[in-house]
Amino acid sequence: MNLVNKPNGIGLGRLFKATQCSIKGFKAAFQEESAFRTELALGLVLLPLSFWLAQSLQHWVMLVVSFLFLLVVELLNSAIEALTDRVGVEYHVLSGRAKDIASAAVSLALLILMIVWGVAGYEKILTLIS
Repeated sequence: MNLVNKPNGIGLGRLFKATQCSIKGFKAAFQEESAFRTELALGLVLLPLSFWLAQSLQHWVMLVVSFLFLLVVELLNSAIEALTDRVGVEYHVLSGRAKDIASAAVSLALLILMIVWGVAGYEKILTLIS
């Protein structure tokens, strides 16, 4: 296999180009996806709160990772929606299914976030009242 003909190059050049693509992706998600902006706004509240809620470094990491997981799933959901719309905006059962499944994944990521943060809040309340 000839690696020199890779469209994004190899080595550090590939890493640089991949970073540029990631930045473009974040910008596009922020500009075009209101759900992504809403979740980022949620992060502006949750991330400072995480320092107060966390009972250890590992606990803090769990809180932050659950939030980042939500963002990852939202980005994938947005990518699936964009690609599906690129194929065709007219209704098709498979396009609808793909979008619905991606949306369900976001719902599960939100559920994970609510469980992790809810338990952290519950534990914090228990420590404050005892």
